[in-house]
Amino acid sequence: MAMLNAKKYPKPEIAALALMAVALVFSVPAESQTPLPSSPFTYADMADLALPVPVVVHVRVARSARLKGADAATVPAGKARFYVEADIVSLIKGPSGLSPKVVYLADLPVDAAARAPKLARKSEHILFASPVAGRPGELRLAAPDAQIAWSAPDAERVRAILRDAARADAPPRISGLGRAFHVPGTLPGESETQIFLQAADGRPVSLSVLRRPGEQPRWAVALAEIVDDAAGPPARDSLLWYRLACTLPSALPSQSLADADTAQANAIRADYRLVIDRLGPCARNRALGRLPG
Repeated sequence: MAMLNAKKYPKPEIAALALMAVALVFSVPAESQTPLPSSPFTYADMADLALPVPVVVHVRVARSARLKGADAATVPAGKARFYVEADIVSLIKGPSGLSPKVVYLADLPVDAAARAPKLARKSEHILFASPVAGRPGELRLAAPDAQIAWSAPDAERVRAILRDAARADAPPRISGLGRAFHVPGTLPGESETQIFLQAADGRPVSLSVLRRPGEQPRWAVALAEIVDDAAGPPARDSLLWYRLACTLPSALPSQSLADADTAQANAIRADYRLVIDRLGPCARNRALGRLPG
């Protein structure tokens, strides 16, 4: 594509957006600049992208131009930078006063012959971004892969994640692990373990594992001081599952076992391992991995 027409793409806007791109490139590790795998986004991928950002929008491209020369001096190897103007189709998350037309920079992977992809007019995408202070209508993508092709299933999954996060009783982010306790029961093989978690908003969160002779161990998560007898494990691909499976370490830190003797500590470790195994892996397909959310 030819160099930008100054009348169509004002030079101050391009320069400001190019500076934003510099900050984005240097905020992401070099190994994260590889093209995305072709596999679909997982629940964790979507939550990683959607939860931390102030703006999520469904856009339709009005026009785009590949930047070259000084305007693309900071483009990572294997990428081409585009200046994009787009119309907002729907606001998924963000301020109601957001401009109906937005501009942003997108770095897209080139093919094996170093040919740049085409960002087709009227193609639709979901953007995960932040507004640029003092420049209405300009957005900064949250990550190099924070523009994804729009699809109805992906859009609905993002909306569901954000609806769950906006609820008054939404599960909090887990910021650490607290103390753990183990109490043997009156019968051989009977016991209960309770592991306290540290929440970012200070709310009480705990895991409990109950063992009874002849029964499968039962575990539950509580988001209150009192553990509800009806509480159970979270459904997979739910926000509570994400907060646990994608945050909890694979093993308890030593300070969590400070109040336990050797036998109790071994029992607590086994019960914590059971929780981790039952939660299952936090699968991610994004090359960039997790963003804090």
